[in-house]
Amino acid sequence: MNTIDINCDLGEGFGSYKNEKDLLLMKYISSANIACGFHAGDSSIMLKTAQKCIENKVTIGAHPSFPDLQGFGRRNMDLSAQEVYDICVYQIGALLGVTKVLKTNLHHVKPHGALYNMACKDAKVAKAIAQATKDIDDQLFFYAMPFTPLYDEAKKLGLQVLAEGFADRRYQENGLLIPRSEPKAVIHDNNLVFEQIKMMITEKKVETISGKIIPMPVETICIHSDNELAVAFAESLFRFIEQSGFTAEAQRRRV
Repeated sequence: MNTIDINCDLGEGFGSYKNEKDLLLMKYISSANIACGFHAGDSSIMLKTAQKCIENKVTIGAHPSFPDLQGFGRRNMDLSAQEVYDICVYQIGALLGVTKVLKTNLHHVKPHGALYNMACKDAKVAKAIAQATKDIDDQLFFYAMPFTPLYDEAKKLGLQVLAEGFADRRYQENGLLIPRSEPKAVIHDNNLVFEQIKMMITEKKVETISGKIIPMPVETICIHSDNELAVAFAESLFRFIEQSGFTAEAQRRRV
């Protein structure tokens, strides 16, 4: 049976605020991108989220961001390539420490929010993130949108890159996501979401906002936890993927 990874951003609470949906979502995903403290998350939440991932057989990934708690990492910041490298080393290293304490492996790195979007357009930012990942552990998987500098720079460095697709986001003709600030950026009809996912995982294509069909080979599908219907959607998606002849499973590390 074919496999497809379902990844989700988890551990995005802070201090007394917790996202109670995280544990329920773990039933329907295969890999987690855990916030590392810069856009959300803290030392206690990181540790507890990683523990729950182990219990639920969900692989653990680092989700580094711009240092922007107030903006949830969704605002652009003017950092040098060296500063981007530094913040990624800091955040990935923090979660790596958590996984070592829990005697498990860090599986992957996926940038968050504005950092991810910027790296999909800017090769210098992309290379800084990928280099930080490689310098920490060159066996880590790296999640990135295909046909972007983020994907290409990670490939050039020899990382194991998994092409990422987004379940409920609409695409531009250049293969990038429509910015969240625009009204049609998010797909709210689950039937349309499932049609998009099926096209991506079976035909390796996606329909853009203009109706054009473009290549979009994906190996991991991203869903989000920060909405009221996240758990119900995740369960429906999980069942849909099974019915489509796929199994939700993360790729295994070489070591």
